[in-house]
Amino acid sequence: MISISNISYFIGGRALYENASAFVKPKDKIGLIGLNGRGKSTLLKLIHGEYSLDAGSISKANDCTIGFLNQDLLSYQTEDSILTVAMGAFKEVVDIERQLEHIIKQLETEYSDELVSKLTKLQEKYEQLDGYTVQSKAEEILEGIGFVTADLHRPLKEFSGGWRMRVMLAKLLLEKPSLLMLDEPTNHLDLPSIEWVENYLRNYEGAVMVVSHDRQFLDNVTNKTIEVSQSQLFTYEGNYSFYLEEKELRQEIQQNAFENQQAKIRQTERFIERFKAKATKARQVQSRVKALERMDMIEEVVDDTAAVNFKFKFNQQPGRWIATLKDVSKSYGPLEILRHTSIAIERGDKIALVGANGKGKSTLLRIIAGTEPVEGERTMGYNVIPAFYAQHQLESLHVDNEILDEMKQAGSGKTEQELRNVLGCFLFSSEDQYKKIKVLSGGEKSRVALAKTLISEANFLLLDEPTNHLDFISENILIQALQQYAGTFLVVSHNRYFVSQIANKIWYIEDKQIKEYPGTFDEYEYWRKKNEAVAEPVKKETPPPAVKKEAAPKSDDIEKKLKALNKELKTVEAKIESLEAEKAALEDEMAKPDVYGDFEKLKAAQDKFTTNVKALESTTKRWEEILTELDQLNG
Repeated sequence: MISISNISYFIGGRALYENASAFVKPKDKIGLIGLNGRGKSTLLKLIHGEYSLDAGSISKANDCTIGFLNQDLLSYQTEDSILTVAMGAFKEVVDIERQLEHIIKQLETEYSDELVSKLTKLQEKYEQLDGYTVQSKAEEILEGIGFVTADLHRPLKEFSGGWRMRVMLAKLLLEKPSLLMLDEPTNHLDLPSIEWVENYLRNYEGAVMVVSHDRQFLDNVTNKTIEVSQSQLFTYEGNYSFYLEEKELRQEIQQNAFENQQAKIRQTERFIERFKAKATKARQVQSRVKALERMDMIEEVVDDTAAVNFKFKFNQQPGRWIATLKDVSKSYGPLEILRHTSIAIERGDKIALVGANGKGKSTLLRIIAGTEPVEGERTMGYNVIPAFYAQHQLESLHVDNEILDEMKQAGSGKTEQELRNVLGCFLFSSEDQYKKIKVLSGGEKSRVALAKTLISEANFLLLDEPTNHLDFISENILIQALQQYAGTFLVVSHNRYFVSQIANKIWYIEDKQIKEYPGTFDEYEYWRKKNEAVAEPVKKETPPPAVKKEAAPKSDDIEKKLKALNKELKTVEAKIESLEAEKAALEDEMAKPDVYGDFEKLKAAQDKFTTNVKALESTTKRWEEILTELDQLNG
């Protein structure tokens, strides 16, 4: 359908692409991946025809149509309703509708056979184009990506950039082009909308090419991965997880080939050096010199995975309770967000606040941070030092500062070398650290703002959508940093993989109440979907009214079993806490120079560590079994 052949594209003297090739087939669902700044969005614009190639060609089938959703659409505004904008996808239908309205109005005053004939032909054409169903299709898609029915007739200009982007996505989906190109579509979608778009794209009749840093979205939607790297396009015939496995295999083969070639080069160079002065060996020496010149060099594998060893230090340890909300309510005029709800954050909690947009997640974050007025009681705990990260904080960076100077102004008390080490963890090289903030990309500014938040020595972090604009490596750095963070945090995020890696509790807002699920995101998703599956048949049925019966009391045997399991659960949780503390101590022990420098000490420590890990795995497994049994007995 689309052939990308030996393309080259330069920005200044830097090659974004050089002799790169790829192919898009009619049913392909492609994930376009690569580090920020490597040219993913540029490739979409080259395919769309917005940019011109320096060399090579992009050829398309005659019947190929392209729909392109990009970040530039955020600024689009109009007085038209969002339903009207979305229905712009059906231009021919809308034009016929206007003609029909005009003819019907004419017939009221000047009836003629010619007008009736024209009306009949237009009505036939309208029916052929399914004109009577286009509005319902537009409404279905708009509501699928998060709009409520009452919003559909509001002007587009009343909505924020993220919501305007959703309208343009709806319009593209309705147009059904041969190739749908989406640039970071999940950045402005909440979880329910992401799941709806995933399902739609999986069943989309045409091809899809999507740039995204949401690995679960890529896994759920794509069947092919194209990586932009080293000015080339590398194709993998599978989703993102397949790409990771296949790339590791390819890199292993490439590294082995590189090492073999280097060994051969060293051997040849030694031969040349040894015999270059001997006349009897002159022909053989010359032959080997020419062989070296003709050799196609294999590149060494560059490890693009970043490991972080970020040590967090607190001047003050907080008390048991970090923050408490008691009988809290929040409204914006007639819009009620929270109603007489209470909840508390305990020291060590790693909480992810998830759910649909418009429920009040960012508002709740600001309430806890103390920057949003609220009815009810908000209490910050003893010795709690909070730090708040949100996208708008990017605007508070001093644009004329160099990155290193910006970090110095964070007031952390860290030395310049310590700050350099932190910036190194966040992928800023020694040279990059002297760049001015104003020349940085959105992703780079996010990394600076996150680094400033993390060095603040706060013992309580509040993070609002921290992974927006981060590529996979930067996201991985943040995950590792938060996994090593010994304090407490509350994160708002729609990135399911990110949340699954960092949270031990899930919060969500339902019926104006803050609710808590005491487990990981994967466990929460399993529980949520199970409840939805049970509730769905109940919604569809409409049984006659009946007298509400009290639930039958549990039998004595079940009560005893529940009591025993709850008792065991407390014991197991205490054991897990003890084993985790022991694991952390052993990791610190193995990191000491006098231990890792002494083979016997290191082996003894590693044996203890292995025993600890096995015990922790076994105990955690039992904890999961107890929770499952309790769930079944309480069900």
